[in-house]
Amino acid sequence: MKSFYDIIVIGAGPAGMAAALAAAEKSPECSIALIEREEHIGGILKQCIHDGFGLIRFKERLTGPEYAWRYRDMLAEKSNIDIFVSTFVIRIARQIGGGFELTFTNPQNGIFNLTCTALISATGCRERTDRQVFIHGDRPSGIFTAGQAQAFINLKGYLPGKRFVILGSGDIGLIMARRLTLETASTGGSVEGVYEVKSEPSGLTRNIVQCLEDYGIPLHLSTTVSALHGTGRLEGVTVVQVDKQMRPIAGTERYIPCDTLILSVGLIPENDILDGLAPKIDARTKGPQVNQYMGTTVPGLFSCGNALHVNDLVDYVSESGSIAGEQAALLCNGKRTSAGHTREDNQQDKAAEPPECLAEIPIGADKTLLYQTPARIVPDRKPAVIYFRSAAQREHATLTINAETADGTTVLFKKTYRSLKPPEMERIVLDTASIPAHTERLLFSLENAEAPHRSKEET
Repeated sequence: MKSFYDIIVIGAGPAGMAAALAAAEKSPECSIALIEREEHIGGILKQCIHDGFGLIRFKERLTGPEYAWRYRDMLAEKSNIDIFVSTFVIRIARQIGGGFELTFTNPQNGIFNLTCTALISATGCRERTDRQVFIHGDRPSGIFTAGQAQAFINLKGYLPGKRFVILGSGDIGLIMARRLTLETASTGGSVEGVYEVKSEPSGLTRNIVQCLEDYGIPLHLSTTVSALHGTGRLEGVTVVQVDKQMRPIAGTERYIPCDTLILSVGLIPENDILDGLAPKIDARTKGPQVNQYMGTTVPGLFSCGNALHVNDLVDYVSESGSIAGEQAALLCNGKRTSAGHTREDNQQDKAAEPPECLAEIPIGADKTLLYQTPARIVPDRKPAVIYFRSAAQREHATLTINAETADGTTVLFKKTYRSLKPPEMERIVLDTASIPAHTERLLFSLENAEAPHRSKEET
């Protein structure tokens, strides 16, 4: 069994698979270990049997398992990738002089150590639970996160209940509202409603339409579950309307009979395993701060996918994984060359070296943005992919990126959007060649744009 790999990827979901594949394609001489704690690779895709995946990456509509299977087949063709399943990370430590040492455990090898030059964290995200949203009342059975319910139905073939209340309008909750409606149609079950504490839905517009409106499932905004009732099994919940400060409004309480509560109350990037490495964490995304190459503040450590920030589309998850994998491969190539190993020294190789010598420029955003990532940018005169979310719903809004220098401010980028919504992440490409020398910071902001004039002939 090998004890050293050039690159270790933790997590074999869409981001991890894309990272391993991109690294293998960028540098066939690199050795790569892909680590997965479940029995099969694919991550959350395995239980997402609905379609809509791959429209950007593969230019066709796929189910989650089909999308994962495409990557599985491509990984199987790479001889420099070793896949470890049912394998858990116990410890990660930095080595003196660079690189990382990781301790794992699995049924085949027991406890074992691997070392690597570059480490890619693709650990995904986790769901918030009822304890994290402070629901009062009894503690009966029948309370599931949307992901748990999805796994029970799509992977295990078990229906978790008959009468459902869904708290939160996240995308998984909306998809499960449709799924539960279909599954219980022949047994007399029902989805009583979807309740969202905010004044606007948290999921994508297309999911609101396709999963709720098309099936007549009611959506109650500015309403939350305030208490659970039941001994042994859930018997009902109390819902209450809230004001703009999300405080319960007295006298609006209603009791709703149900035997199952499904929680779709948010996702959190999963980065606890990195605590010992202490990368800087972005307070807005809850993921590591990275540059446009997914490099964290810890040299050799990369973060991608939902471990970096929660994405809407799996295609963008795979995109960030590919960027991280390519950059990790370039890092390992540079280390190998500096150690005296043979590699053709041509202009293409020199151009492909990681931009470590360039000073990174911090990126900030005002309160009109919920967040933007990356948090830093390398001015290497190459296009950089940037993702952002609006802090509030806006119609006809203009995104402006300003470069701040000691001499003043320069507008680098402007783009006007017809509509921006917090649940819908936006992607832009910034040409870093346009960044002035000695730029101290890039600042993102949104402002209302004048609505385009439409003539009577157009209306």
